[in-house]
Amino acid sequence: MTESVTGTTADIADEVVTKALLRYVDLPFGAGKAALITLDNSHDHTRPSTFGIGGLDSLSSVLDEIAGRTDLAAVLVTGKPFIFAVGADLSGVPRIHSREQALQIGHLGHATFRRLGELPVPTFALVNGAAMGGGLEVALHCTYRTLSRSAAALSLPECFLGLVPGWGGTYLLPNLIGADKAVTVVVENALNQNRQLKPAQALELGIADALFDGADFLEESIAWAAKVLTGEVAVQRPEVDRSEAAWDAAVARGKAIADARTHGFAPAPYRALDLVAMARTATRDEAFAAEDEALADLVMRDELRAGLYAFDLVQKRAKRPIGAPDKKLARPVTKVGVVGAGLMASQLALLFAQRLEVPVVMTDLDQARVDKGLDYVRGEIDKLRQKGRISPDRANRLKALVTGATSKRAAFGDVDFVIEAVFEEMKIKQQVFAEVEEVVSDTCILATNTSSLSVTEMAAQLEHPERVVGFHFFNPVAVLPLLEIVRGDATDDVALATAFAVGKALKKSCVLVKDAPAFVFNRLVTRTLGEVLAAVDEGTPFEVADAAVAPLGMPMPPFALVQLVGPAVALHTAETLHAAFPDRFATTEGFQALVASGKPGVYLWDENGQRVDPEVEALWPRGDNPQTPEQVLDRARSALAQEIRIMLDEGVVAAAEDIDLCLILGGGWAFWNGGITPYLDRTGVSERVTGRRFLAPGVASVP
Repeated sequence: MTESVTGTTADIADEVVTKALLRYVDLPFGAGKAALITLDNSHDHTRPSTFGIGGLDSLSSVLDEIAGRTDLAAVLVTGKPFIFAVGADLSGVPRIHSREQALQIGHLGHATFRRLGELPVPTFALVNGAAMGGGLEVALHCTYRTLSRSAAALSLPECFLGLVPGWGGTYLLPNLIGADKAVTVVVENALNQNRQLKPAQALELGIADALFDGADFLEESIAWAAKVLTGEVAVQRPEVDRSEAAWDAAVARGKAIADARTHGFAPAPYRALDLVAMARTATRDEAFAAEDEALADLVMRDELRAGLYAFDLVQKRAKRPIGAPDKKLARPVTKVGVVGAGLMASQLALLFAQRLEVPVVMTDLDQARVDKGLDYVRGEIDKLRQKGRISPDRANRLKALVTGATSKRAAFGDVDFVIEAVFEEMKIKQQVFAEVEEVVSDTCILATNTSSLSVTEMAAQLEHPERVVGFHFFNPVAVLPLLEIVRGDATDDVALATAFAVGKALKKSCVLVKDAPAFVFNRLVTRTLGEVLAAVDEGTPFEVADAAVAPLGMPMPPFALVQLVGPAVALHTAETLHAAFPDRFATTEGFQALVASGKPGVYLWDENGQRVDPEVEALWPRGDNPQTPEQVLDRARSALAQEIRIMLDEGVVAAAEDIDLCLILGGGWAFWNGGITPYLDRTGVSERVTGRRFLAPGVASVP
C-alpha cells in the first residue's frame, strides 16, 4: 500500500475530479490479461481531464489494486474521447498559501505517477488525444507510448505559465530523447507562445513509439501492445548522447532562448534548464526531489500567479467579452465589402473569406490597385495549399469568394458588412463612409479599422451614424488574436452585437473599448515609447533607453517595434495622442527627423550584429542629461501606471483585466507579468503613482 494522496491541507472542494476507471481486458495474440485505466472527469472534451489531489488519489487507489494482482501482463492507460489528460488542476493554485503545501503537491504527483514506471509489468500510455503538462508526464512514466494521429495538443507548457514540468518531465524526457530535443519541448516551444507538437513530430522526436489513426486508435494500440509483449514487435529507440559536451550544449542553447525571450526576468525556464542539466547524472529519486523543490519555489512566486491570471484572461475572459450586447441582436452577414486593396485590406479580405466563407469584394481607386490586392490574396491562398494546410478544392473555393471592383455602387449594393482599411486620415475616412452609405442597404454595418482616430467623429456626418463601429485589427491580421471593438457615441446595440458576432466568427478575441484616442493597446505602447524617446532626447544612448524597459515584458524593444510597424505609422499615432493629451504625449524633434529622413528605423544590422545607424545619431538632437537604465524604467512604468488609471477612470475599458488582455493578445506582452497591471502592483508602482493597486492581492500575486 502506497502513501495516500488524501489529507492535504489544500482545499479540494471545488476540484473536478479526474477518476481512474479500471477494467481488465484480454489482450489479442495470447499476450495475456491487461489492466486498462481510463482517465475521465465525467465531462465532455470541452472540460479536459486534469489532476488535482482527488484525481491523484483516484489513480493511486487503482494502482494499489493493480499492484495486488499477479496475473497481469501489462497496464494500459488512456483517456476519455479526444483527451488523454492536460496536467495539473491549476485552478487550486490561488488556495496554496505556503511553500509546504506546494512541496506536498509536487511530492504527491511524483509518488503517484512514478508507480507507472515501477510496476513489475510493462506499462503502455495510449495517448488518444490532447496530452499537456502532467498529462504528457503520465505518458512519459510509462514504458511505451502510442499516439493518435488526431491528437490536437501535445506539449509541456509549464515554462510558458511560470512553472517547470514538475512531475517527472525534466528528468524522464531528456533521458528518453536526449537533452537537446528535450530543451526544444520544455523551453523553446513553451516560450514560443506555447507551441504544440504535432503527432508526427512527437513520433520523430521519440516521445511516441507508434502512431495510429484516431478512428480505431484504441483497438490498434491494444493490438500493438500485445505484439510488443509477445515479441512480434521490438521497439527500437536511438541511443541518447549522454556526453557532458552534448548535455552542456543543449542547456546553453536553452539559456540563450530563455535570455532572448525573457531577458532573465522569468525564473521558470532557468529552473527547468537546471533540472535538465541535472538529469544526466541524477538518480530518479534525486531528480524528482529537485523537481519538488523547484515546483514549491515557483508556486510561491508572483510570476506564476501572474501567468495563471493571464492564462485565465485568455481562456475565459476573452471568450466572454464584458459589455457585449445580446448576441440575438446581431444581423446575419452573408457578404462583406472591404474598402481598399492595400496590404491591410487584402489581409482582411482573406481572413473574412477563410473564416466566414462568404463572398468578399474589395474596392479601390483603380484596377491596378484592385488587381494587386487580389494577387496578394490568391498568392497567400496558394501558399496555404502548398504547405498542405488547405486542399486544392478549398483553395479554389476561397479564390472564387474574393473579387474586386473599382465602383462601390456596383460592388456594395448587397453587402451586409463593410470595413474600411484606407489611409489613416480623418477626412479620407469620412469621405469613404459617405460614399459607402449612398450605395449600401439601410441595414448594412459600417466598420472602421482605424488604429487611433475617433469613430464618433468619423460617423458624425452620416445619415445613420448608429451603424458605425470600430473594428481594430492588429498586424499581422492572421496571427494576432486581439480585436478592439470600439463603440462610438452613436453606435447602437445592433451594430455592436453584429461586430462581436463577426469577430467571434473570425476567431478573434474581442474587447469592448470606448471611443478614445488610440483605444487601448496603441495608447499604452505609445505612452511607453514616448518616455523612451524623451530619455533619448535628454542624452541617453539609444541602446540604453531601449533595453531599460525590458522588465515590462514587451514582445520586443520599443525601437525594434518602431522599425517593425514603420516610424511614420508610430509618429502618426503619437501625434494623434499629442493632440488629445498634450500634457502626457509629446512629439520629439528627433523622431520627426527620423521620419522625414525616410530611414526605416534606428538600427542597422550587419555581420557584427545590431548597431545604431550613425546617420540617425547625427540627425537626432540630443541633450546632455543622460538617464540610467533604472531611471528610464521607472519613468516608463510610472507613465504606464498613470495612463492606465486615467483610462480606467474614463471608462475606456471595463476593468484592469481588459487592459492586460489587450496587451497580451494585441502584441504578446509577457505572461509572467500578467500583461502589465500585476507587474505594476508587485513593484509598488501602482500605489506610488496612483494611490492604490489595480488588482486585489492574490488575484495575480501570492496572497
